[in-house]
Amino acid sequence: METLIKIINKCRYWYWQLAGTILVKLHGVNIGKKCVFYGLPIISRFPGSNITIGDGVVLCSDARFTALGVNHPVILRTLRKEAEIVINSDSGLSGTTICAAKSVTIGKQTLIGANVSIFDTDFHALSPGNRRFCNDPVKIPTEPVRVEDNVFIGTNSLICKGVNIGENSIIGAGLAVNENAVELGIYVENLAKEIKYVC
Repeated sequence: METLIKIINKCRYWYWQLAGTILVKLHGVNIGKKCVFYGLPIISRFPGSNITIGDGVVLCSDARFTALGVNHPVILRTLRKEAEIVINSDSGLSGTTICAAKSVTIGKQTLIGANVSIFDTDFHALSPGNRRFCNDPVKIPTEPVRVEDNVFIGTNSLICKGVNIGENSIIGAGLAVNENAVELGIYVENLAKEIKYVC
């Protein structure tokens, strides 16, 4: 029985590698070498926008392949023409949602825990008049998001528009990050309170 399970898991793995690569290429994603898929991501690329996945990136969309599990597959979505998502080499994402109306950049060797959301827009206008139906990009605030190299973002965190997270930083689980995080910082409970520096 164990041998059969191993064979099934191996077949599933190779199916995901083939199907995942074909899927992202069909959506016009620029994908590097030796990327790994656990389950299949959801890709939504607005015409005229760009999504780039670097070498050795791991996208985990199946709850069986990460300790905490994931609530949904990895979602990579551009919302406007000329928007850009860049995931640099050797980064790992588990059930992560990235939405870009302008630009979201993930640095090299970044570890993004289960069910993190990263977005560079408020999605809706802030003015109360006709907020629900307003699709005017001029009225919907957007600011680029940049996550530098070797950052660790804990599970269920929200990285909001305009945020820059410095190299080697750690963002604790469940944080809503709406201010910049400095290089080497460790942040828990409240981004406004910096706990200590990484040694």
